[in-house]
Amino acid sequence: MSQSQAPSPSESQPHSPSRPLKLAVLVGSVREGRFAPVVTRWFTEQAERHGQFDVDVLDLADFDVPLELPAMPPAMNPDLVRPAGMAELTRKLAAADAVVVVTPDYNRSFPASLKAAVDWHYAEWQAKPIGFVGYSGASGGLLAIEQLRQVFNELQAHTVRDYVSFPRYYLLFDADGTLREPAEPESAAKVMLDQLLWWGAVLHDARRDRPFTPAR
Repeated sequence: MSQSQAPSPSESQPHSPSRPLKLAVLVGSVREGRFAPVVTRWFTEQAERHGQFDVDVLDLADFDVPLELPAMPPAMNPDLVRPAGMAELTRKLAAADAVVVVTPDYNRSFPASLKAAVDWHYAEWQAKPIGFVGYSGASGGLLAIEQLRQVFNELQAHTVRDYVSFPRYYLLFDADGTLREPAEPESAAKVMLDQLLWWGAVLHDARRDRPFTPAR
């Protein structure tokens, strides 16, 4: 249900920034009857308990993200005016130091709602670390996560190695949304959050000191 390994020295003693890093938790599913709120609530508790993050949940169900994309993509049009219904989403993604995507996998991929939100943005992802929390009936969201790694790599983001995964999630949480056996997922979340903290702090300072302007 999770993936981690013995931490490296940099992970066991993560960098402590002078202020909490801004962590955006992006909820990718907008499906009717979705399980995403349960998983998101659990992960948000882990991130807040970690103590090094200012956590902001961005639920795509709360924003108007059109599936129709502009003729010229954000990568080629930095002055793009996005729909008013997603202005707050854009602002908060831009302000984030790190992002964790909470996603199921549908038909061996990630939701269309999530792809639309990713594609409507570009600079908001650049030179930032991305982590993943996946859930599904069989793979635990790993099929979606592996595809999302390729997408975010194209957008000049850095996906951290470790992740949290819940295969057969409906057996792992009780009726109140509490994990029946929390130790392993909590450990995996801690490892991933430590990696996000290190990369988030380093990349925050790098963006400040040397603005990221990749050649096209």
